Order: sequence, then C-alpha cells, then structure tokens
Amino acid sequence: MALLPRLRRFAVALSGSADAADDLLQTAIEKAIRSAGAYDKTRRLDSWLFKIMQNAWLDLRKDMAKRRHVELIDAHAPFEDLRVGIEARDELRRTAKVFHGLPEEQRAVLTLVVLEGFSYRDAAETLDVPIGTIMSRLARGRAAIAAIVRVDDPLSEIRETPQ
Repeated sequence: MALLPRLRRFAVALSGSADAADDLLQTAIEKAIRSAGAYDKTRRLDSWLFKIMQNAWLDLRKDMAKRRHVELIDAHAPFEDLRVGIEARDELRRTAKVFHGLPEEQRAVLTLVVLEGFSYRDAAETLDVPIGTIMSRLARGRAAIAAIVRVDDPLSEIRETPQ
C-alpha cells in the first residue's frame, strides 16, 4: 500500500519512537482492515486511515496511562539508517530532537499539514478538532521550531544585528 510510509511517519510523529510507531502502525492497519466496510468512499482514504491512526494512538496512550508505563524516546531513531554527511546527519538529529520536544498535538498537526500536505480542513477532520485549532497549533509549532533553531544557531546574533 502506497500510504504505508506516510502512515509510519505519522506514527513516529505521534509516538516519538520507531519501535512504538511500528506497533502503532500495525494496530491501525488491523483496525482499518476490520472496519473496511465502514469506509465512506466519498472521503479521502488517507484522511480515513490517518484518523484511525490518531484514534489508535489515543487508545494506546490511555492504556499506557493505566499501566503507568513510561518509554524512553529515542529522537534519533527515525534517522539511524540514513547515509548522509556528518553535518546533514547532525542537522537531522537536531531537527528530530526539536520536533519530538514539541507537544504531541503540535507534532500531529505539523506532520499532517507540512509533511503530508493535508489541507487544514482535512487535518481538522482527521484530528477531530476545529480548523482554528489546527491553525493555532501549526503556528505555535512552527514558532517553537524557529525559536529553538535561532537559539541554537551561533550566527543568529550576527545575522539579526542591524547594519
């Protein structure tokens, strides 16, 4: 299925770990197969699958809260197998660390809108929140990333100094 890589990326964004994402992806696909008869063909298939993924994640979080199980998050896991230069790899790790440091709601919106290309309306339907909430979470997520990147950039003060 062509949507699997996109669904896995969303699972990593939600869970923060490659291992948890794989489990979440499997759970979501199983739920989608079981409820295939309920799929409304007038809806986008990807929106329907992402909604199932979101609900599976919420169920998993509830279960984890009941057990009080805390998993260490490896922010670098999604990038372990990439064969890129040292600088690019460091930048990817830094970006992943910043991304996974954001609140879950912001990670989910950024993944759907920025990475997956969902419209605000489709993202709102998938996450079951108003469009205004999508817009504010997206703005806060982008601002948080920009602020962290500026703070970590040793040349940011030089670039921002008026001439």
